[in-house]
Parts: sequence; C-alpha cells; structure tokens
Amino acid sequence: MTVPAFNTVTWFQVGTDAPEEARRFYGDMFGWTFAGDPDGGYDLISYPGAEAPSGGVSHEPDASRNHAMFLVLVEDVDAACDRTVQCGGKVAMPALTTPDGLTFAYLEDPSGNRFGVFRPPAS
Repeated sequence: MTVPAFNTVTWFQVGTDAPEEARRFYGDMFGWTFAGDPDGGYDLISYPGAEAPSGGVSHEPDASRNHAMFLVLVEDVDAACDRTVQCGGKVAMPALTTPDGLTFAYLEDPSGNRFGVFRPPAS
C-alpha cells in the first residue's frame, strides 16, 4: 500500500444526522462502500477498488452539526495548529488524541472554512 505524503488531503468526513440516507446516497452516486467502526458512531468509506478506507461518515446528533470536510495528513498536529494562527486562520478545536493514538484538530482558514489535520497512530 502506498503511504500518502505529508501535507496532502488524505481523508474526508461527512457528518450527518441521517447516516443511513448518506450511505444510500453516496453508495448509489459513486459506488462507495461502508463498514461500521467497532466503537460505533462512524462508518468507514471505501472507493471501488481501493486498498483501504479514504473517509468516514460521522453520525451526528442533529442537523445543526452536519458538515463535510477534508483532512490533511501532517507530521505534527500541534505545529499545524500554531502555523494556522500564524497564517491568519483559527484553531476551531485544539489537538485531541484518541485512545488508539490518532491525533487530530479542526482548523479554519481566514474565510471561516473548516478543515482538519491529523497524524495517524504510530505503527
């Protein structure tokens, strides 16, 4: 499997209060397939012929939290947060590390567009 380069968009997320409808829509539209995350609340998205998932559907409690965003693979999430502020953006959600070691943060560009940065767990 090819390892993606740092500072490239390598993941996307669709947040929805209607995950079944999202799975049906994107599956019918693009042929994407879905696998539930064992922890629940998140479905992994795979493209036809892909070696690994490329995105996810986040189950949101209500429509006010619906979203679509891209995530960029970075070497250092905290440094990316600092650099965002230096470049005129904002940190919408500071770095968080999950129990399995995934570290991510949500940022905003100067126009208020939200995106994410992440570093996968060390293998």
